[in-house]
Amino acid sequence: MEEIRRQLEQLQDPAYRDFAQKLLPGVRGLLGVRLPELRRIARRLAKQDWQGYLQTAGKDTFEEIMLQGMVIGYSKGDPGDIFNAIRRFLPLIDNWSVCDSFCSGLKIAQIHPGETWNFLQPYFFSGHEFTVRFAVVTALFYYIEEDRLPVLFSLFDRIHHEGYYVKMAVAWAVSVCFAQFPDQTTPYLLHNTLDAQTYGKALQKIIESRRVSQQDKSMIRSLRRTGKNG
Repeated sequence: MEEIRRQLEQLQDPAYRDFAQKLLPGVRGLLGVRLPELRRIARRLAKQDWQGYLQTAGKDTFEEIMLQGMVIGYSKGDPGDIFNAIRRFLPLIDNWSVCDSFCSGLKIAQIHPGETWNFLQPYFFSGHEFTVRFAVVTALFYYIEEDRLPVLFSLFDRIHHEGYYVKMAVAWAVSVCFAQFPDQTTPYLLHNTLDAQTYGKALQKIIESRRVSQQDKSMIRSLRRTGKNG
């Protein structure tokens, strides 16, 4: 939609664009529009004909793609329509920023948690790096619950994608599991089949977390020295 593109161009901030480019090396088409501005536009579009917008939305800039994800996140209606929109959107995700922003704003996971959980399942084992990251990060934001931990740990062990952003997403998810449920997550840290890079990064993230006690951090440091068992 040309009107949306013009709005984005009017909102671009060259200084912010230069800052964002450092965080997103290799990402092309950055205009430099701040996220609050994108969210404001997305909320408005989500209240209108959001499906019509998505059918004609531009894909030439980082912000246009980010905006599509935000509109899907804010949209309400039939879950099937939203899931179809997600399916069409996933191939457009090619960086961690769009992925994680999309996941964090996905309201359907709060409104229809069971259906969304079922929808996610095949994406944990996709061949596409950012599709797998989408599944893991969505799980991280909405599904880290005590009674679901065994299922999550099993999923993490079965993800074998070699993409860096998949490994970092799994490590992040494991660290959040530990921060929220240290007693239940410790046995998993001792007995898992994560690859060495993912496992090491998970321990690092736990140690860096402000939500983890110093006593627990000392225990985690001992795992870094001795390695995991099993």
